[in-house]
Amino acid sequence: MANYEVAPELLEDLVPKGTTLDFHEGKLFVSLVGFMFLDTRILGIPIPFHINFEEVNLRFYVKRETDSEIRRGVCFVKEIVPRYAIATVARVLYGEPYECWRMSHTKTEKEVGYSWQKGDSVNNIKVEIDKDLGVPAHGSHGEFIIEHYWGYTKRGANRTDEYKVEHPKWELFSVKNEEINVDFGRTYGDEFAFLSDAKPFSILLAKGSPIAVYKGEKIC
Repeated sequence: MANYEVAPELLEDLVPKGTTLDFHEGKLFVSLVGFMFLDTRILGIPIPFHINFEEVNLRFYVKRETDSEIRRGVCFVKEIVPRYAIATVARVLYGEPYECWRMSHTKTEKEVGYSWQKGDSVNNIKVEIDKDLGVPAHGSHGEFIIEHYWGYTKRGANRTDEYKVEHPKWELFSVKNEEINVDFGRTYGDEFAFLSDAKPFSILLAKGSPIAVYKGEKIC
């Protein structure tokens, strides 16, 4: 997870109705996230050839206040996967900004990396694994980035869908010798092009875990 500090103006038009941008210690972030779906099941059923696959996404952070709690969540600028069926279903049925690109990954005891390509746009991120940092402290930057248990989808100017995500707290690792070669402008839009030359505020590696994503519902 490569995390970049950005100005609120960059994201204001993307914020779903009923939510507000979520800051940590006065800073607003977008995160470039690469991960693997493993043993994926839809309603408990594995779909052949769609069980293990990569995803790279660009996301930002929002919150919604209810009568009983503050729900901290994520929104996606774009989610990239290597399977047309997944991208199509997610986009058409759920309104999620998925696209299908050619993708690959590397994972060894020493490094983790992802690459994605469409036409002559070739992008990759790679890090070497450093120290095991354990579960991040309460209130820390690391906790803010990884501990979000809600997702929000903007389905138009006046509709927002909310869904719940469950997973145990993740262990973090520090990284070294990171490589980030991403054409943010061609991948995510001209307004994000400046990130190609920006230095991340932080780069984190999470161990991951089983995750459950619940059926969403319209909140406004």
